Amino acid sequence: MCEKMLFQILQRTMYLIQKLLFEPSQMLKVGGLCLLAESLINILIVEKVKYTEIDWKAYMNEVEGFINGTYDYTLLKGDTGPLVYPAGFVYIFSGFYYMTNQGANIKLAQYIFGFLYLVFYGLVVIIMKKTEAVPPFILLFFTFASYRVHSIFALRLFNDPVAMLFLYLAVYFFIQKKWLIGCAIYSFAVSIKMNIMLFSPGLFFILLVEEGFLQTCIYIALCGSIQLVLGLPFLLENPYGYMKMSFDLGRQFFFKWTVNYRFLPENVFLSRYFHVCLLAVHIGLLLTVYILRWRKLQKPLDAKAILVILYSSNFIGIACARSLHYQFYIWYYHTLPALFFSTKLPVPLLMLMLGCIELCWNTYPSTVLSSSVLQVCHLIGLVALLLPQRTDKRKVS
Repeated sequence: MCEKMLFQILQRTMYLIQKLLFEPSQMLKVGGLCLLAESLINILIVEKVKYTEIDWKAYMNEVEGFINGTYDYTLLKGDTGPLVYPAGFVYIFSGFYYMTNQGANIKLAQYIFGFLYLVFYGLVVIIMKKTEAVPPFILLFFTFASYRVHSIFALRLFNDPVAMLFLYLAVYFFIQKKWLIGCAIYSFAVSIKMNIMLFSPGLFFILLVEEGFLQTCIYIALCGSIQLVLGLPFLLENPYGYMKMSFDLGRQFFFKWTVNYRFLPENVFLSRYFHVCLLAVHIGLLLTVYILRWRKLQKPLDAKAILVILYSSNFIGIACARSLHYQFYIWYYHTLPALFFSTKLPVPLLMLMLGCIELCWNTYPSTVLSSSVLQVCHLIGLVALLLPQRTDKRKVS
């Protein structure tokens, strides 16, 4: 009798664990537990892992010039070169400048970024819960297998995660179809770092479908107006300098930092022809995903469809990027499960791809093998995204 009771208890426990890990409805419960774990992890990172200086001092030098009254963008410089981010970056990091004793209190800055990560993580959990399409065990992968992502926040203090935080906030409003506030926040995210524009083709399509052409034009005008208002002090001082420095689409990247094209000869990597080819492929893939997938989604668009469109637009841009640097991992890391689980990829292959992508981004410096594997994973993901979307609820247990 005792053995039978123990077996029943064990069986019931296993059922509850299985439900917790594999049922999308349990996302918030697992997310809450993971947030507690993340709080401890971020404290341990700040206290126990050595901080690495890369761009923080340069950021502080750049905004210090603005704080001291320099509005000519061509004169704003840091240790690593000229300021190349739009005005939103200047305002956000000016706030960090004041909060951290002119950037000198690095540990406080790390704790601020640790807190931002918790907000970021919470937004990701809420967004995934809305779609009911991703099993909660993915959150364990986020929490315990993402060294590079934790590093980007608490050890490197990059601007990329700050921009992505506002992007996910915008996405939260988009999936609730609150387009006005969503577009306003999205435009602000663009003003922190230009990579957010990779979501623009998908957002444009969503707005056309949901709101029509005229209203879409109004939202685009709103986004443009926000950029003008944010950049006004710099536009009044030197409009050409501001536009050239903060929205430079022709920036040249150093071969030594590339994560995705280490297998190419350096002269090919730096070639203008290579860059033009990538741009052509980017445009071609956007047109293809529109024809084969986006326009076939059921209307009106639900939260899952909105997420797939936005995330696939971004993923295509990243897969066709001229060069990916290590901090760019945050551009798509938390979007990959929602994307891949919307495809017909078998779960074992899906998880293998996520693991390989993580390993490739953790290989420093990148190698021919790591960048090749990364591009193979991108290629498989692209092919899967172009095929018909999974419409049934995926069984992952």
